[in-house]
Amino acid sequence: MGEPPRRQLPDCNARYRDRSFWEARYRDEGAAPAEWFGGLECFREQLEAELSPAGRVLQPRVGCGNSALSYDLYQLGYTDITSIDYSAACIASMQDYYAHCPGLQWVVMDAQALVFRDGSFDVVLEKGTLDSLMVGETDPWHVSREARGRLEQVLAEVSRVLQPRGRFVSITFAQPHFRKRHYAQPAYGWSARHVTYGSGFHYFLYVMQKGEGLSPSDLALGRSLHSPLGALAPARPLQDEEEEEGESFLSAIEL
Repeated sequence: MGEPPRRQLPDCNARYRDRSFWEARYRDEGAAPAEWFGGLECFREQLEAELSPAGRVLQPRVGCGNSALSYDLYQLGYTDITSIDYSAACIASMQDYYAHCPGLQWVVMDAQALVFRDGSFDVVLEKGTLDSLMVGETDPWHVSREARGRLEQVLAEVSRVLQPRGRFVSITFAQPHFRKRHYAQPAYGWSARHVTYGSGFHYFLYVMQKGEGLSPSDLALGRSLHSPLGALAPARPLQDEEEEEGESFLSAIEL
């Protein structure tokens, strides 16, 4: 057997939002799984502590949607999972790849304009989707109006399609002092907290529960996003927990 095709990456971050790039990539590479921030085995303990297999799950993707996470959840007993992606080529390849899994549904759709009814899902789970919307940002303390608008649209849609006690789980390597302020907005009607996973390099699993209120500290963090001075960045990033050596460079990036 020959060597599998090497994965072609965009030549600049902005192309991660280029739909034509992903369409061509999936025509060439198919649905061979690839994972950002590790596969389910890396955060299974944290995820199982938050979610029950019962109920409907929505997994938004953007372009890079060949993650095997939906299938891994299906294997764990989550049997009603809808995955969406704006790349028709990606969805077609995933439908073929997982045709033997009747509980997995694949739909071409933009996460910024969900067509599902209000309260349709018990869980919305994204891994790297929001990060892909922010790849062009160079200063995480001062997010551009365009990027903030994209995130706000997605988060508003997620909140709308969640059940009253539903949970939104967001997996990323964006630290809380950067990313959590986007989640901690009263308009979404949820609480916000996070746990970490990973060894040496930490990733973050954020959990927003619909119908719960934000803590005073999270409300203040959310208000900082709208400050005329941007995020009112401290001289040194806030430390929610001790960081491993070599991780501090995250203070300079959003992803």
